[in-house]
Amino acid sequence: MSPELRVTVGGLLTEGRTRLREAGIEEASREAGRIWADLARIPTGEAWLGRERRATDAEAERYLRAVERRAAGEPLAYVTGWTGFRRLSVRTDRRALIPRPETEGLVELVLARRPDGTVADICTGTGCVALALADEGRYEMVHAVEFDAEAYALAGENIRASGLRVRLHRGDLVAPLQGLRLDALVANPPYIAEAEYAALDGSVREWEPRAALASGTDGLTHTRRLLEEGREVLGTGGIIALELDASRAAASAELARTFGWTDIAVHRDLYGRERYLTARRGEE
Repeated sequence: MSPELRVTVGGLLTEGRTRLREAGIEEASREAGRIWADLARIPTGEAWLGRERRATDAEAERYLRAVERRAAGEPLAYVTGWTGFRRLSVRTDRRALIPRPETEGLVELVLARRPDGTVADICTGTGCVALALADEGRYEMVHAVEFDAEAYALAGENIRASGLRVRLHRGDLVAPLQGLRLDALVANPPYIAEAEYAALDGSVREWEPRAALASGTDGLTHTRRLLEEGREVLGTGGIIALELDASRAAASAELARTFGWTDIAVHRDLYGRERYLTARRGEE
């Protein structure tokens, strides 16, 4: 491509699309535009509308470097540094799991069942669930808990940038919340069995943090602990909402019964998979 064409935004987008297509990226055109837009912090449509503008050398270098990262297999969200989640855009990098569309459904369940009071998000990662609840709910306070130091730092960055009412804690599951009486407890915990981890697609296994994915030999270590220990920080009638591995939905519901939860229900995600569990803390 000639230097004259390459220095326009349109020329760079064309070059990015070609490189991504060569690397086997299925939606090369869409991703080429998304990379430019996210780096510039503008809507994707605006990137294409401004394609006649001449790009600066710094813009061109940053964009082409990002395209090469994506062509090498790095997830798009890590390349651009941002992910959309419900009404928000959250900073995303290798310190935490990339927020998934399925997890937006977890937020929806909590908002429908307990849109006010005090709520806590465990294993908060980027902070996306806690931030969405603070943004859309009527909560007096949203607490967010993260054990991993790097993910904790990323969540802190997102919370500070948002200006939303979220209090971040570092610690192991519900331990930092002892003494509170919450109205709702929500978590998207690790739920992959150790033996299954090696079989994950390389786009996940080679890039996203293992600690956010693997959960013991049966994939239920974190779910089991949340169902057992979560009762300690919920008031009577308080709800728990957990994201699950679809293959463990029945086992998770049985665990909830074992630990004395009531109104136990398994819900399907937007793809029809059994993805979420809700339950209520009854009287002691």
